[in-house]
Amino acid sequence: MRSVRSARMAVAAVATVSLLALSACSGDSDSESDEEPRAEESSASSEEPTEDAPAESEEPTESEDAAPAGAEGQPAWARPVTTGGDLISTIEVGDVTVEVYQVSTAKATEDGNFADPDTNKPLLAKGDDVVFVNYVVTNNGEAIDLGSSLVNISARYDDWQWLQGMDGVTDDALYEAQGVNDDVFADGSYVDPSIYTFGPGEQYSYGENFKYQAGSPITFEASITPVDAEGELLHDQNVEGEGTGTIS
Repeated sequence: MRSVRSARMAVAAVATVSLLALSACSGDSDSESDEEPRAEESSASSEEPTEDAPAESEEPTESEDAAPAGAEGQPAWARPVTTGGDLISTIEVGDVTVEVYQVSTAKATEDGNFADPDTNKPLLAKGDDVVFVNYVVTNNGEAIDLGSSLVNISARYDDWQWLQGMDGVTDDALYEAQGVNDDVFADGSYVDPSIYTFGPGEQYSYGENFKYQAGSPITFEASITPVDAEGELLHDQNVEGEGTGTIS
């Protein structure tokens, strides 16, 4: 399962056809008598005065402590949060907040997946302007176990006339150029069953693009369906929210 965005694009493709330390030494010269197997390491450092040992042992200890701090506020399964752009909408979905930022525009590098049923032409054609938005999702409550769709977010212009959703391009390089994640999940973080714990105060982010319509009012819908210990969706606990804004 590629990602939230990839899952959405897969559904989109089907829709087209039909219609996501040194602390071990601890800076104490007396420790060499405690662990005989480390005698060689101790003798290598014994050429230095013992005054230097505490300073050297403190520095790695601080860096080791700093590593978890750098990941604080972010799930282990998520890519680093990206920020930037202009806040255009905020969605409250139970205890979860979704902030929507308009980031940038670019030229579509390929056709989209949806076609006009009358003309059979793509709703988004190569060379059309697309706008990138970035979703920053924050858990303000207790830990939630989510499935692979995580917090499901969709965007739709108020005057979008087609039943099909708003299509985008899946060019990874284009996402990278805009400075937004094309996928929520970090490499190697997929699990089976799909259970992703979203902890208190944690955040993740990912981007999306669709046809650019300057000055258009737009509505964003978000929903959360938690999962049980087997990864089965708990539909009776579904929570939904909505936010509005304008693409400038």
